Amino acid sequence: MSLALLFPGQGTQHPEMLRWVDDDPAAAATLARLAQDIGSGWRAHLADADWACSHAVAQSLLTGLSLAAWDCLAPRLPAPAVVAGYSVGELPAFCAAGVFDTATAMQLARARAGAMAQAMSGLDGGLLAVQGPSAAALAQACTRHGLDLAIRLGPDRAVLGGPDASLRAAQSALQAAGAQCTRLAVQVASHTHWMADAALAFARQLGSLPFAPPRATLVCNLGAATPRSPAALKHALAGQIAATVPWDACQDAIAERRVRCVLEVGPGSTLSRLWNEREPAVPARSIDEFRSADAAARWVHGVLG
Repeated sequence: MSLALLFPGQGTQHPEMLRWVDDDPAAAATLARLAQDIGSGWRAHLADADWACSHAVAQSLLTGLSLAAWDCLAPRLPAPAVVAGYSVGELPAFCAAGVFDTATAMQLARARAGAMAQAMSGLDGGLLAVQGPSAAALAQACTRHGLDLAIRLGPDRAVLGGPDASLRAAQSALQAAGAQCTRLAVQVASHTHWMADAALAFARQLGSLPFAPPRATLVCNLGAATPRSPAALKHALAGQIAATVPWDACQDAIAERRVRCVLEVGPGSTLSRLWNEREPAVPARSIDEFRSADAAARWVHGVLG
């Protein structure tokens, strides 16, 4: 049996996300740790979009809730063959692959958010999802408007990052040319050169932490590489903050391992939808589509036979 796990990033949080984890005893310890970080009333606060999308809250929330769900799922599923995380989703991905524990993942979520906020101090920025233009047209838009290619999703789909004014200008021009554009609920220009100082600061945070070799193939955002040594893993985890994420290549690297089933572990279904568009022969679903860990596990076992 060959299972791949995908852990999503910011922009997928919503008030009802993964509510079933609240009642599963397996998630209690991780949820308690999450409540310490963002407050015990976090579920009610999710109705406040500004709070839910604030950078510090979102990074801890996505990390903690994804790991709480994985606490529930892990005893019910075969060990994954491949694991990958999208942006901050690399923190729970590294944890699920056995590189470090939950406490370390939560600590790093706070440190990562702080480093990125500091790097953007005095500059309003964010991310813009674009679909339609060719890669060449997107490159031209980045040059014209002073933006970076933050995430590559496919031949005509990407996420651009940079200052707010530049994003607004690019969105207006791209939409006028027929592109579909969506401003993402992310308050920093992740995966761009504006994050260079954040990547360096986060690398210093990682320097003294113990990392173990992953128990599964871990496909990293930095170049879609599959490192195994602690030094290479730390380099990848810090470096992706300020580098383009080639998510299309990450998906290809997962597919090359000939997995038979893909499960997105976290809120939303963005990654599973992208996978099904790119690799329709290998089914993918998000745990956010189910009402319990048992239901998600039954689907996985049904696919794997």
